[in-house]
Amino acid sequence: MSRREQKIDTGGGEGLANEAFAGLNLGGLKPKAESGEPETKRPVPKQKNRGRVEVRREKAGRGGKTVTTLSAFPTHIPLRDLEALAFDLKKSCACGGTLRDRVIELQGDVRDRVMPLLEKAGFSPVRAGG
Repeated sequence: MSRREQKIDTGGGEGLANEAFAGLNLGGLKPKAESGEPETKRPVPKQKNRGRVEVRREKAGRGGKTVTTLSAFPTHIPLRDLEALAFDLKKSCACGGTLRDRVIELQGDVRDRVMPLLEKAGFSPVRAGG
C-alpha cells in the first residue's frame, strides 16, 4: 500500500468523546478523589514582627507641603524590601513618594491609611511627633 492509499481515522473514536485524557496510562497513580487523602491547604505563615516604624507628618523645609515620613526601619531589612514596600504604599495610598536614606517619604498626610498597611506587612507602626 502506498502512502496515498493509507487512511488515518481522525474521528476521535467513541472513548474520547467527553474525556480527552481518559485513555492515558497513569502508571499506577490514583486520581485525587480516589486516593483517600483529604485536600489540605498549606497554612499561611504569620508575619512575624519585623520591627518598629515611626510614622510622622512633616511640613518644615518643604515649602509648606505636607509629607508623611516612615523612618527608623530596622537595619536587617534589605533596601530592596523597602523599595517594594514604598511602591506598595504609594499604590495603596494613591500618592507620590520616594525612598531616601532608608526613609520612605509619601506626599500628603496619609498617616491614617499607612498605619494598617504597615501592620499588615508585619511592622509595628508608631505615630511620632505632632
